[in-house]
Amino acid sequence: MKGKVVMIISVACTALILSMVMFTQFKTVEETDITAIETMRETELRAELANWKQKYEEIESKIDERNQKISEYKAELENGANESNVLENEIKEAEGYLGYLRLKGEGIEIVLEDNEEINIMYNDLLTLVNELNSAGAEAISINDERITSMSEITLVSDTFIFINAKKIAGPYTVRAIGDKKYLESALTIKGGYKDLLENEGKNISYTVKDDIIIVPSDKKASLKYAKENTDGKE
Repeated sequence: MKGKVVMIISVACTALILSMVMFTQFKTVEETDITAIETMRETELRAELANWKQKYEEIESKIDERNQKISEYKAELENGANESNVLENEIKEAEGYLGYLRLKGEGIEIVLEDNEEINIMYNDLLTLVNELNSAGAEAISINDERITSMSEITLVSDTFIFINAKKIAGPYTVRAIGDKKYLESALTIKGGYKDLLENEGKNISYTVKDDIIIVPSDKKASLKYAKENTDGKE
């Protein structure tokens, strides 16, 4: 009985992690410039469609990985594995995605800087976060502010940028942990994020690294109004 309870908790944790990741990856999709898409030439559209197809295939791959992990945990529990170890691993992974852990791994460091003629805007940061998430980033920070599904990037008085209710200023150092080749490709693809910023006269540079460090978030997620639906009703 105890094993079944732990298994249920493990599966629930995994589902929560997946939901958080998917929400983060799609939360800024509405920022897409529809007008720009409509004015693209056929060859550009084909290239863009191929790019998005690749991104969705990567997301589908992540879903498959999660499903595989659920199956592995079920098998471990059925074979008498230590339930506490299984649950501890799930909790650690959940804490990583929620931003509670200090993480280290390969990835990319991007620096956006204001210049005398033009400033970096908050939507530049939003778009960059969206691009990195689409490329499979497992953790992101901006000026050491951890970006999670609970984070907000806002503009106040058309001047000040706030992340997690904290005011930040340039230069903006964006760090992302993930497959460094995918992350670099997402940034430098022809007509992509780097090209768009440089065409607007904005300063952007990046470095691919094997030892990106991302600090934990000091903002803890909690549910005040939501609770588990156990009655089976929608």
